[in-house]
Amino acid sequence: MKPDQPTTPASGTRLYSFVGGNSGNWRVTRMDPIIGEPLPVADFLQIVPEAVSGASAAWVLRGITSNERYVTRDEKSELVAKQEGLGRPASRCAMLIPIKKSAAWWNLTQDERRKIFEEQSSPIKIGMGFLPAIARRLHHCRDLGPDEPFDFLTWFEFAPENVAAFDDLTAQLRASPEWKYVSRECDIRLERISG
Repeated sequence: MKPDQPTTPASGTRLYSFVGGNSGNWRVTRMDPIIGEPLPVADFLQIVPEAVSGASAAWVLRGITSNERYVTRDEKSELVAKQEGLGRPASRCAMLIPIKKSAAWWNLTQDERRKIFEEQSSPIKIGMGFLPAIARRLHHCRDLGPDEPFDFLTWFEFAPENVAAFDDLTAQLRASPEWKYVSRECDIRLERISG
């Protein structure tokens, strides 16, 4: 499949490629390195529901969707009840946030990470305050192997009138204790041009 084909995923798809280059359904309006090395400049982004070659792209980031991790049953039930899906017609704005966590994070046990994640940083509680205006899907890169440049890719979609709310959401998340474990982060802002 070519990176310029539609982004509607096939049923059951878990692997996605985010292709930064000179074509796609999303125009890149801004690319900022927040922590660490920036990504090469790309003018467009295409999301492809499978692995693609990066031969003609500025970059290709891959991730898989998975079960919710570090989430209690009550939190999951509340998320399901409040969160709306991706691809809403009004959601003309998007953001891709690739993140790599430090070795110190990965050396923690699962319960230690959960304690930092939810009990100290509360990203689920923070995020609940912005639902359903902001839709999100998390992709795990680390599960694909050690050669992936990031551990997570978080994709957000929202309407233009919710840009300020989204900026507030990211500011709260970046101020949390969990973010001291982030060793690389990029902020890629986009607007939908088709689809």
